[in-house]
Amino acid sequence: MKWLRDYLDGIEPLFQRGGRLEKFYAIYEAADTLLFSPPETTRAAPHIRDALDLKRVMAYVWLATFPCIFMACFNTGYQANLAMASMGLEQVEGWRGIFTGWFGYDPSNPFANFWHGAWYFFPIYLTVFITGGICEVWFATVRGHEVNEGFFVTSILFSLTLPPDIPLWMVVLGVVFGVVIGKEVFGGTGKNFLNPALTGRAFLYFAYPAAMSGNAVWTAVDGHTGATALGEAAAGGLDAVIALGYSWWDLFLGVVPGSLGETSTLAVILGACVLLYTRIASWRIMVGVLAGTVVTSLLFNLIGSETNPMFGIPFWWHFVLGGFAFGTVFMATDPVSASHTNTGRFWFGALVGVMTVLIRVVNPAFPEGIMLAILFANIFSPLIDYVVVQRNVKRRAARLDALGAEVSS
Repeated sequence: MKWLRDYLDGIEPLFQRGGRLEKFYAIYEAADTLLFSPPETTRAAPHIRDALDLKRVMAYVWLATFPCIFMACFNTGYQANLAMASMGLEQVEGWRGIFTGWFGYDPSNPFANFWHGAWYFFPIYLTVFITGGICEVWFATVRGHEVNEGFFVTSILFSLTLPPDIPLWMVVLGVVFGVVIGKEVFGGTGKNFLNPALTGRAFLYFAYPAAMSGNAVWTAVDGHTGATALGEAAAGGLDAVIALGYSWWDLFLGVVPGSLGETSTLAVILGACVLLYTRIASWRIMVGVLAGTVVTSLLFNLIGSETNPMFGIPFWWHFVLGGFAFGTVFMATDPVSASHTNTGRFWFGALVGVMTVLIRVVNPAFPEGIMLAILFANIFSPLIDYVVVQRNVKRRAARLDALGAEVSS
């Protein structure tokens, strides 16, 4: 790779201050640091030596989503092939039909399922990556700073939260809103107080609800309608989910209709193991979300309701319904928009868990609560950290006063 290093060094003056391509230094720097570790070192104290930098952190999170990516392709194709078999269809309409039939459409063939689903997931991901990347580069160029690697994670998380058959022009609008309004207007990565991926998805949900909810958007076959387990639970409780033919294990494995990468709790757990092993994600936030969900769910179970079947949903079903697991592991643990103090992280997670169950149970018009719960908690995370810090300050001040009283006596 020496030739590549020499080539990049040779064209670097063109992008430096005064060079003909000075305005595009952000693009050059992004490519250079992606291929090689930057040579810059600190020249004055403090010096910190750490194997983790922002680029490696984002790479680890991206790798942790691989099980969800695999399930996004497999389950999308599996649900589509099941629907085609039930409708008697032998070919996919449109441009995807040219490629998806290479392995056939047999839902019992895992290769056919994965290949079929890949032609829904990867066009969405490429659209998100290219569109969002252009926004990132444009803002970096105008502001004269480096292209931040944060979008590397935002792009994949945003893609995995979308329905499989969403129009690509909506994908463009959603990622632009998430990147620009959710992050760049506040100064870029590290300065945003909302999760950009969730901001983009929330925008699409409220701007185009017909394309982001209902029974016709979760299976990538035109004319096919299929309810999600969470939607059925909101309408008829746990009995309705079981009547639909879904067991707890079906939801845990993720072989049910839903957003691209949010259906499989097992895939999310595998990603969580990577994030926890590398210490990228906070276990305190995850534990807080689980604790808040369990307590609130048990409270609603105790209260009960004759008109609202969601009151009776056990907490272990909440864990596998909808995007709960995905939101807990990948969205709530965002190191920028979540709380930063250790105690605050637990209470931040607990707030997410409580709000998730509240929205799911009390608000029948919006059965999926994890997205809004995280955005709501994002707004309060600075306040949570402030309260924690002030309590620590007062506790230490009282300790010093007590110590001074002992010395004086």
